[in-house]
Amino acid sequence: MPLTMIQVKRAKPQDKAYKLFDAKGLYVMVHPTGSKTWKYRYTFGGKEKKLTFGPYPEISLKEARNKQYEAKRMLNNDIDPGMLKQSRKRSLRESEANSFESIAREWHTRFYSKWTKGHAARILSRLEQNAFPHFGHRPITEIMAPEILGALRRVERRGAVETAHRVQQICSQVFRYSIASGLAERDPTGDLRGALAPVKKRHHAAITDPVEVGKLLRNIHAYKGFEVTKCALKFAPLVFVRPGELRHAEWSEFNMEAAEWRIPAEKMKMRAVHIVPLSRQALEILQELEPYSTHAKYLFPSLRSSARPMSETAILAALRRIGYTTEEMTGHGFRSMASTLLNENGWNRDAIERQLAHAERDNVRAAYNYAEYLQERKTMMQWWADYLDQLTKTSNITTDLDTGIQNP
Repeated sequence: MPLTMIQVKRAKPQDKAYKLFDAKGLYVMVHPTGSKTWKYRYTFGGKEKKLTFGPYPEISLKEARNKQYEAKRMLNNDIDPGMLKQSRKRSLRESEANSFESIAREWHTRFYSKWTKGHAARILSRLEQNAFPHFGHRPITEIMAPEILGALRRVERRGAVETAHRVQQICSQVFRYSIASGLAERDPTGDLRGALAPVKKRHHAAITDPVEVGKLLRNIHAYKGFEVTKCALKFAPLVFVRPGELRHAEWSEFNMEAAEWRIPAEKMKMRAVHIVPLSRQALEILQELEPYSTHAKYLFPSLRSSARPMSETAILAALRRIGYTTEEMTGHGFRSMASTLLNENGWNRDAIERQLAHAERDNVRAAYNYAEYLQERKTMMQWWADYLDQLTKTSNITTDLDTGIQNP
């Protein structure tokens, strides 16, 4: 007699596996562990074979019978259902092996030794955050330009336009690697020319390439001028406030225990109090400053008079002295540097904008939101300081993004 669901459900495990037969070759195997598996016994080409349908209760008795019906239909058409299942499994494995993510990771592993560790980590992070979740599982030969554009538009919408362009370049490298390896015939990213929003030209010259940022930081640490100016140069990238806010910073605005700098509304462009969380590295610089300005009103007093802040041109002149022209880097450029790299590394755009103290459309709200995202901003500012430390220690090597070739 055919099985019932109650019989299958109540079947108890024994010392050895045993079978409960349904009809026409379908049965459930009851294992000593208590698990149950649907199987189908059939004959093809004069040989007895078995086909596994899957576990109970994931597959019900009705579903097992439906699978048996499909298998019998194949047999009536001289198709071995077991061989077909194995063929499909092989195709799936091949598809997974030829997926965009699989090939991208293979490409990344192959070129890893030719990149700096930081650059290699950034490439993989950009893929993992912006490409793999959307089309990483897809066979690389089936991925079309609109699919890639959809993923890149997501990056654009969070304000990281430059990152979107970089992700496109990285994807193009993966496709070209797959073409060279005989796994694909063309690079669909070439069809996206002009589809992404252009990277906005910055009004203030800034260095945003991580490798060049590391070089800049090393040059700052090697600065041989006035010690107060050097401290200002070191402090600027950690807090990325406006140059005027930096040079007018007063000791009375700092709370060392809370690790905060509260800039009064009257000093801010938006006329709202601004909180700058201080990283461990920023606090260390303040300690370095104490012997030079602890009795002065300002953190960074003028060389000529401790009653006045450093001049408007002090930071710019120091950058010129260490070799950077006005077309390369400005005091305001530290803000663009932070904005670009924090966005590229996936930080909350709203938290970044709040830390930059950018304009708030609602002026009433602006007066009260100075503490918005504060806890997240504290975490972000410490991460940023640690990130700059890592860049400072990175060797002076640049990488051609298009070829993966290392350039001294």
